[in-house]
Amino acid sequence: MDTRFLGIADLVETPSVAVVVDVMRAFTVAAWAFAQGAEKIVLAESLDEALAIKARHPNAVALKDGPPAPGFDLVNSPGLLRSADLGGRTVVQKTTAGTVGALAVKEASLVLCASFVVAEATARILRTRAGDGVTFVVTGEDGQAEEDLACAQYIARRAVEAGTDATGFLHRAAESRAAAELAQGIRQGVHPDDIALCLELDRFPFAMVASPEDSLMVLRPYAM
Repeated sequence: MDTRFLGIADLVETPSVAVVVDVMRAFTVAAWAFAQGAEKIVLAESLDEALAIKARHPNAVALKDGPPAPGFDLVNSPGLLRSADLGGRTVVQKTTAGTVGALAVKEASLVLCASFVVAEATARILRTRAGDGVTFVVTGEDGQAEEDLACAQYIARRAVEAGTDATGFLHRAAESRAAAELAQGIRQGVHPDDIALCLELDRFPFAMVASPEDSLMVLRPYAM
């Protein structure tokens, strides 16, 4: 499997298969939202668009990075989200990096959104596409986020070597700048369990596939 690891700004052409990685915290949060019963997640271009989409869908809840804000129901924290009842709801998500990365590759034939909590399920799909080149979009820190790169490299390895040990990759993520900022309270909208929840390997049995629906980019769980 031919793999590339690129930051969002480095995407100069539409890949065939894209795996968009945001460990801390967008796509850990998205996985938790599905586990809490969400039907789908709409990836919004902006905060204003997120609120506009929510207004058009009475059953929707809106989620953003940082502290709570008027009109938004949730923040981008798995620790805070895990107590939410999202049964049958639409979640509208706008984050600094993860949603931006997914929208940047929306023309790809397959877009997977990933983090450690869905790593094996994501790798399983990639095994069925072994003939395709795969672009891993490392969303954080202009493509330099160690937690995202570690997760991307682990999934890439796992797709071709099922026995790959995750220990070193998880350690890199635990020592990342993002983990330090969460631990030190530099980032807002944080629960004390967020780091640990982001580092739970294969917590969920599904992958997450994003595709266009009615001019929006919609993320749904996918289990093989």
